Amino acid sequence: MGLFNRINLQTPESVELEFTLAGIGNRTLALLIDNVIWGLILLSFLAIGAVVSTQLQEIWLNFFEDDESLLLWIISIQILIFFSIYMGYFVFFETLWQGQTPGKRAVKIRVIRDNGRSARLPQATLRSLLRPIDDLFFLGVFFIVFGKQEKRLGDWIAGTLVVQEEKPVVSTDFALSQEAKTLAEQLLVQADLSQLLPEDFAVIREYLRRRSMMLTEARTEKSKQLAQQVKKLINLEKVPKGITANHFLEAVYLAYQQERATD
Repeated sequence: MGLFNRINLQTPESVELEFTLAGIGNRTLALLIDNVIWGLILLSFLAIGAVVSTQLQEIWLNFFEDDESLLLWIISIQILIFFSIYMGYFVFFETLWQGQTPGKRAVKIRVIRDNGRSARLPQATLRSLLRPIDDLFFLGVFFIVFGKQEKRLGDWIAGTLVVQEEKPVVSTDFALSQEAKTLAEQLLVQADLSQLLPEDFAVIREYLRRRSMMLTEARTEKSKQLAQQVKKLINLEKVPKGITANHFLEAVYLAYQQERATD
């Protein structure tokens, strides 16, 4: 048994990917960092709210003698702000940063869906809404520690996993054409490779590794399907003439590695 809990997922492209689960230690550290940042944001809003409340109270007392109604309004608004920041923090970052919050980015873990794709708004929202229940009596810790997939309740409901973000490693399992090497240099300039996520790269890599074992017709169809998806993903207007789908995928594979190597 390895030191890390690994899991295999089947992508919509029928490619099997292997991920390393984040583990309770990484997730706890990420949550600690996020709670510190979240706390600072909340304190800032509360400080601003205190100043505004004082001003409102003075204005209110100029027109009304009873300030109990104002106090109730202020408390209600503060509760709403607290809830919005608590829920919105994780939803905002996990949606904007494709499964990562500042804490998760710092410890290099991320949220993905059960099909290997990045978590989106629906998944981030469900995870955030169920976070208070997971935090209650440390239920989330219990599910993560004793579950094979290390899922808290929010992950089960949202259909997500928290995995380690692995940098791409140069592979020698398959040959790369000269056309791909030339095109890779162009893609670094013309394409938006930042839109290509680690799991997208993994799909390309697995296809390139296994294509030699595929029937010609199946290989042609799969390469065209992947190439079309990747072309749209990286916002590339057109592929140079004479470049096959296989050459294009090889070029994206190389360009992505080169770009990440300079990060």
